Amino acid sequence: MPPEQAVQELPGGESGPVVTTGYGWAIFALIMGLMLSDYMSRQVLGSVFPLLKVEWALSDEKLGRLGSIIPLVVGLLTFPLSLVADRFGRVRAIIAMALLWSLATLLCGLARNYGEMLAARALIGVGEAAYGSVGLAVIIGAFPARMRAVLTASFMAGGPLGSVIGVALGGTVAASYGWRSPFAIMAIWGVILALGFALIAREKRLAPPLRGERAPLRSVVASPALRLVYLASGLQLFVSGALTAWLPTWFGRVYALPLGKAGQAAAAILLVQALGMIVFGQLSDRLALRSGNQRYQLAIRLALASAILLGSGFLMPAGPLQLALLAAGAFVAAGTTGPVGSIVAQLTHPALLATAFATLTLANNIAGLAPGSWAAGQLADLFDIGIALALCSFAPILAAICFWQARRLALSADR
Repeated sequence: MPPEQAVQELPGGESGPVVTTGYGWAIFALIMGLMLSDYMSRQVLGSVFPLLKVEWALSDEKLGRLGSIIPLVVGLLTFPLSLVADRFGRVRAIIAMALLWSLATLLCGLARNYGEMLAARALIGVGEAAYGSVGLAVIIGAFPARMRAVLTASFMAGGPLGSVIGVALGGTVAASYGWRSPFAIMAIWGVILALGFALIAREKRLAPPLRGERAPLRSVVASPALRLVYLASGLQLFVSGALTAWLPTWFGRVYALPLGKAGQAAAAILLVQALGMIVFGQLSDRLALRSGNQRYQLAIRLALASAILLGSGFLMPAGPLQLALLAAGAFVAAGTTGPVGSIVAQLTHPALLATAFATLTLANNIAGLAPGSWAAGQLADLFDIGIALALCSFAPILAAICFWQARRLALSADR
């Protein structure tokens, strides 16, 4: 962005450009489209769990492993790959990642056995490893600081929105044409978007890393409050990992819905979750205009509310009240993404934004998304899917404790 561009300052020392551009919004649209592709490729598997379970005689634990392998690989590789992108070019990194995860998605559809499917899923994780952090860094650098939480939430909402499309479309297509067909559709969509981004995006116009400044790498974990925010975010997304992977199966077993309708019902819940991310991102931005510490309080309340609503919802008998509680719980469950993103941006040097968001992604996947899917499968083998998801729903209580401690440390640092 031009050095002479006007800058807006917010409480806590945050700053950013005041003016937005049409080019910036076009890039935002493409990056959002790729985020949808990312999660469509990742979550289409959940809609075909019942078919794979029968065809390959798989346990719920093995199915859960297929769901967990991507966030596990993402967690392991996000930091080094994001650091490479920060230093050598975010645009080139985004193009390469999108092409790789699209190819790997196609390989999933060609898998002949469980081992090949697991390997292809791991390759998707390699492609997606740094996309969330690098894509978000591009967006954050191109828009005003006052929009950080809502932009973070909107971008991250691409996750559940992509999951909605992947689960709903995957279940519908698989019911008519077999479980392999949805993977081919997701792969083609990803390639088209990657080529479109390659034609439009230019490194020099998208606020590349500050070449004249070298922030110390340790700055992305230097603040105790920041480290707790990373952990809290991961713990909060533990339940999202379980929900995204297992809601179609839960609807099939508890409400006896056929494959296509179970995917559509799960997609509706995930859509509510995505809307909540955007709504609470906007609320977080408004609260930050008064005090940056308000974002911590919002995150604490959302974490506790999601634990109560989802935990009690899954323990209730099937019926309209249960579905209402689950929808309400999903609405608040991922609402912490906006506050978390703006806090991380506030506490991080601009030259290391992608690396900081990679650290956040690492925590989200290793502490949340990967174990959430796997743990739900393990618990489902021991009890049933309803009890399993109810138990997973109480992880946000630990997240609330971490957010509270991070707020206390942040207030102490400001004095």
